[in-house]
Amino acid sequence: MQIISNIALISINETLIVQLISFLIFLFIINRIMFRPLRSVIEKRQSYIEKVNLGIINAKETLEGVTGRLKEKELTTKTEAYGLQKELEHIGNQEASDIFATANKEIAMLRKKTEKEVDAQIFEARKKIQEESEKLTVSIMEKLLDRKLVA
Repeated sequence: MQIISNIALISINETLIVQLISFLIFLFIINRIMFRPLRSVIEKRQSYIEKVNLGIINAKETLEGVTGRLKEKELTTKTEAYGLQKELEHIGNQEASDIFATANKEIAMLRKKTEKEVDAQIFEARKKIQEESEKLTVSIMEKLLDRKLVA
């Protein structure tokens, strides 16, 4: 047996060729078993992510469209509500003025009636005061003159 002393790390002999062939077979097998399925899974995942991103973009566009329509609807609803509010305020003011007008008419009628009653009472009171003052005057004159007056 011959001892070969070799300082080099790699020696070129038949084992190198066997190792090279086994490495190539290993690469072929690992490519078939691991890398190809892994690449197909990565491609499927990438296409799925792209579809999800497109779905997100479409959903955002739909959301913006719906939001725009809602804002338009809200604006028209607010405008209609403002118009109805003005109309109801006008109707309420008109009814209030009608109520005030009828109340003023009733107040005027009650005032006239009360004035007539007061005038009648004043007339009666003046009559009574006139009669009383005449009687009192006659009585005072009789006492002052100390005799009875004949009317």
